[in-house]
Amino acid sequence: MLFADLPLARRLETTDALASVEFARTWARLNSFAGDVFIPVAGGHASFGGVESPLTQAFGLGLNGPVTEADMTAMEEFYRAHGAPVNIETCPLADPSLLKLLNERGYRPIEYSNVFVRELTGGDSREWPDATGEVRVRRPALEEAESYSLLVAKSYFENAEVSPALLDIFSSCFQAAGASFFMAEVDGIPAGGGMMSIHQGVASLGGAGTVPEFRNRGVQKALLLARLATAAESGCDLAMVATNPGSGSQRNVERLGFRVVYTRMKFLREWNQ
Repeated sequence: MLFADLPLARRLETTDALASVEFARTWARLNSFAGDVFIPVAGGHASFGGVESPLTQAFGLGLNGPVTEADMTAMEEFYRAHGAPVNIETCPLADPSLLKLLNERGYRPIEYSNVFVRELTGGDSREWPDATGEVRVRRPALEEAESYSLLVAKSYFENAEVSPALLDIFSSCFQAAGASFFMAEVDGIPAGGGMMSIHQGVASLGGAGTVPEFRNRGVQKALLLARLATAAESGCDLAMVATNPGSGSQRNVERLGFRVVYTRMKFLREWNQ
């Protein structure tokens, strides 16, 4: 049985911290960016993948002891040098010093997300492929990185034009170490996608979306089952997902046996304050 304790939180938050580092490294390589793209800080990592990028954030602070003024200053100088605001995903099991410093230094909370986890077994590898369903899931080839990225981006921003800069961010993740990507098709037509990043036996499932015309047809369930099967076959013992509280994504993962272990809060500091 899993307990929502500090050792578990360290594994989960480290997984997303290292995934963020690898995404930033790949973005830098593909965009010929020569500066530092991550620094270790307070037991976690702060990553930079572009000023407006969702890759630019920090994870895992305060899970190995107190956070100091020097830790915060180093992280803030890192982001300020890149002209980027500071975004920190915080875990409620972090040392209380983190919350104290966030309040003292002008951060504001901007987002909640529920972190779900479930154990993986050999049975997960037998759940997929499902020969009876209408959804097929496959691993897109490298030359499909742009079309895959546009597919997933349109599932998030269905009524807005996807900018070249945003598409570049999605596409750059495609080559990150430890990351795998999955495309769902219905009758041979691309319907949605999702990714998985594996570090130290934990598979973090994220970046999933379904285009509007294929919603409510089992696309997300198929993507979840395919990724869980791959994670189990890769030797992972845990899978994790972070979702918006009360969302359809939360219901999808709960149906497959995930349970919430804690709620993250994202904090932001902008330099015009």
